[in-house]
Amino acid sequence: MSSSKEVTIYDIAEALNISPATVSRGLKDHPGIRKDTKKKILEMARKMGYQHNTFASNLRRKSTNTIGIIVPRLNSYFMSTVIAGMEKVANENGYNVIISQSLESYKKEIASANTLFNSRVDGLIVSVASDTPDSDHFDMFFKKHIPLIFFDRVLERPGCTTIIIDNHRAGYDATRHLLDQGCRRIVHIAGNLNRNVYAGRLEGYKQALQERNIPYDPSLVISCNLTEQCGTQAARQILEMNPRPDGIFAANDTSVVACMRELKHAGIEIPGQLGVVGFNNDPISKVIEPNLTTINYPGQEMGEIAASTLINKITKSGNSSLDTIVLRHELIIRQSSLRK
Repeated sequence: MSSSKEVTIYDIAEALNISPATVSRGLKDHPGIRKDTKKKILEMARKMGYQHNTFASNLRRKSTNTIGIIVPRLNSYFMSTVIAGMEKVANENGYNVIISQSLESYKKEIASANTLFNSRVDGLIVSVASDTPDSDHFDMFFKKHIPLIFFDRVLERPGCTTIIIDNHRAGYDATRHLLDQGCRRIVHIAGNLNRNVYAGRLEGYKQALQERNIPYDPSLVISCNLTEQCGTQAARQILEMNPRPDGIFAANDTSVVACMRELKHAGIEIPGQLGVVGFNNDPISKVIEPNLTTINYPGQEMGEIAASTLINKITKSGNSSLDTIVLRHELIIRQSSLRK
């Protein structure tokens, strides 16, 4: 048989000299089919290269049991734990997932949304790219009443659930800890301030300074893409500052670990001369010396809650009407910030 021809249940039925209905029931493990017949059907199906047309079957049922996920990037510890949580819950509930990276591009995010919509996903979970201005490209999902949940980097949309931590409070807690350790001139390494997560952390930083009557100095805020290269460049800027800062609060661990390495290489003592706090509690925070004080961000829990909430919306079970779910964060104090 030509390999280019799609094998059907009729081909299997003809090869075994049985009815197509028997083949169909055998492939579905129907209890009314004898075990030896079922075995022959499955063996012939494998031999002939039969593929079940899940897409056509799902169209008939008007459900694909598939969840779409769009994230900025997969190459972070936080995002990998979020995805793990989503996949765990999805698989436990009989759903598959399709994951797409926007690579921090609004245009790529639009393309991913279109692809997942055309793939007929039952629901969508999104953390938006750094340059995404609005949620218009998701209108097609809302018009079709396909549930959509935003997490971490979110957009406000009526009737759409968002899952976040209190980034304002987390930024405040991190900065206040440095202030309690005697820091007075604190650099903040921030992400793209158009996004809620980084804007919130900056506002928390500002509030902590204000409570201690320390004027906010915009020149101490370094906004970048929070990569290792960003951290290295931030360290070089810090070394050129006069007077030199005595503290750093960074919006992620990746950038500030690179920053610490560069500063240590230049002879700066941490925490003696400069206390440091990061964000995300990445494994790297326990590898760098001194170990990094950081904010623990519950990625696995966020992923599990996002998937559970979405599935509840899809199946219309449980409480799926919540607009905002706020998860708890935790300041984990290690040696990098302990100046007292």
